[in-house]
Amino acid sequence: MPRSYADRAVALATLSAVLDRNRPLEDAFDEAAGDKAGGDRLSARDRGFARLIASTTLKRLGQADDLIAQCLEKPLAASAQPVRHALRLGVVQLLFLDVPAHAAIDSAVSLLGKTRHAGFKGLANAVLRRLDRDGKALLEAQDAARLNMPDWLWHLLSTVYGDTTARAIAAANLTDPPLDISVATDAALWAERLEGVLLPTGTIRRGFGGAISDLPGYAEGAWWVQDAAAALPALLLGDVAGKNVIDLCAAPGGKTAQLAAMGAHVTAIDRSAKRLQRLSRNLERLGLSAGVEAADGTVWAPAEPADALLLDAPCSATGTIRRHPDVALGKTPADVTKLSALQDRLLDHAAELVKPGGLLVYATCSLLPAEGEERIAALLDRAPAAWERVPVDPAEIGGWSECVTPDGDLRTLPCHLAEQGGLDGFYAARLRRLG
Repeated sequence: MPRSYADRAVALATLSAVLDRNRPLEDAFDEAAGDKAGGDRLSARDRGFARLIASTTLKRLGQADDLIAQCLEKPLAASAQPVRHALRLGVVQLLFLDVPAHAAIDSAVSLLGKTRHAGFKGLANAVLRRLDRDGKALLEAQDAARLNMPDWLWHLLSTVYGDTTARAIAAANLTDPPLDISVATDAALWAERLEGVLLPTGTIRRGFGGAISDLPGYAEGAWWVQDAAAALPALLLGDVAGKNVIDLCAAPGGKTAQLAAMGAHVTAIDRSAKRLQRLSRNLERLGLSAGVEAADGTVWAPAEPADALLLDAPCSATGTIRRHPDVALGKTPADVTKLSALQDRLLDHAAELVKPGGLLVYATCSLLPAEGEERIAALLDRAPAAWERVPVDPAEIGGWSECVTPDGDLRTLPCHLAEQGGLDGFYAARLRRLG
């Protein structure tokens, strides 16, 4: 294969792993860009382009499939999935990444030529040449927001938020998110050094550009990457300096770092030892410390109850699609139901780990009430005398009143602050233990 197409081979292998084997995008890409598909020969630039092709294809999957379908007399057989993937990559390069037509078309055809589906090279060439000619007009007629969101998720979001907001969320998911940064100290100083904007919540926001590890302050551990919305739940615990705080389901560790930087004595618990290794490395780079233990959060117990607990529970992650375009593609409502049951178990156990008068903040990066508001309502129904809700004051979250629900919980949507780059979707509720 020509050297210039090794990046497309990595993108194709990534796409196949995500869509055919339900692998997470980051894991799939790291594997593909290693020894496989010639990925070990990729330069940093080619690696970045391969990642861009794969992630953009996942973001625009509905549009790409619709365009391909309009160019076929009959649908591709299920056994021709590699052909479909190669066509998807070609479409995205042509119509969304402005790759020259000869490179987009030839790369897709060349990729097929190296597989047992080489007989489809002529079809791929014909489809992509037609889209090179007519694609822009076909694109303008598409409903991009609707096409790129899985049917099950569109139905749920439109039911909960209405069609207008669901459409705004879907549109926000197609945008490129900014790079958000949390710092331990001197946020204004680092905003200047990083050429970013200081948000009222203390997050520094800047555009992506170059390797993150090459930015000022990274090597010396002055900051870490964390979406502005993801940084809000820890703030709801208030002044935690000197307090014992449990971070349950802690990996990858952004909130652990926040709490440690705020002066808390943090115990970070997660069932994944591998993910905790990453957390520990990040804490070491940042010069922060926390107790770290691999354990099941539904059964683990400390020696004594904590002053506060943050539970960022496993969830559908539907609030992070703009950063992780693969998360909704392999899920169904049945997965949400299963996750909701786990969230209940975690909440019930977490409730036992907080001392009377202490705070519990429950958070998920889900857009679905079944993983947010409904879980807190169910907990309060199960133990009405044990907990009281402590409403969020907009002043605690930078004055973003649109992110506070009528019940006083936190609810951010990807379309919030759209003119400033948007937010990940998060839900958080703050409870105080009574008795």
